[in-house]
Amino acid sequence: MNTIDNGDLEALRAAAQAVVRDLRSRKPNLDDDSIDLILRDARSHYAWTDKPVPREMLEAIYQITINGPTSMNTCPARFVFVTSDEGKARLAKSLKPKNVAKMESAPVTVIVAHDLEFWTHLPFLFPHEDRRPLFEGKPAHIEATAFRNGTLQGAYFMVAARAMGLDVGAMSGFSNEIVDEEFFSGTALKSNFLINLGYADESALFQKLPRFAFDDVCSFV
Repeated sequence: MNTIDNGDLEALRAAAQAVVRDLRSRKPNLDDDSIDLILRDARSHYAWTDKPVPREMLEAIYQITINGPTSMNTCPARFVFVTSDEGKARLAKSLKPKNVAKMESAPVTVIVAHDLEFWTHLPFLFPHEDRRPLFEGKPAHIEATAFRNGTLQGAYFMVAARAMGLDVGAMSGFSNEIVDEEFFSGTALKSNFLINLGYADESALFQKLPRFAFDDVCSFV
């Protein structure tokens, strides 16, 4: 169990607070174009150019992703980058027929998974105190925590990819059971959803679909 003494902890907290205050003073909010790029005018893509995505960019996206918040810094998401013909052939076994071409034409397809043994890493990820007893012997709590926070990290990955200039197309039209058997057999990993990643062919886009108005789905209590 890694521990931080009180003196070091106070210094670390002060340094973290200074970083946040400095950032807010330099950049209090994103400009409209940046918001449009990552969410407002961003689209889910289905067709792709053959422009490759280098490993260095995937590593940069991951480094952004891991800074998104998770409960107790559990960081349960695991990312498998499917880029080879052999990997895509294995993944295709799990897909609904209409999704095969979308996956095969994307330079990268990311399997977003979560690790059901995430809690064993808490001494490293959350060194302030030992939180493993909150999870040990509690499979339902483990599953719920891993799924919720792994899903959050998958969403962070999508936003980070857009921020880095890539296009994304998330997919859920596949068999989790087949993916788990094909890629995660004998491990504690479970698949969640897929993300096609690359540089899109925008000619395949159609009009943006409707969204609910604020008053339709939001309320105050």
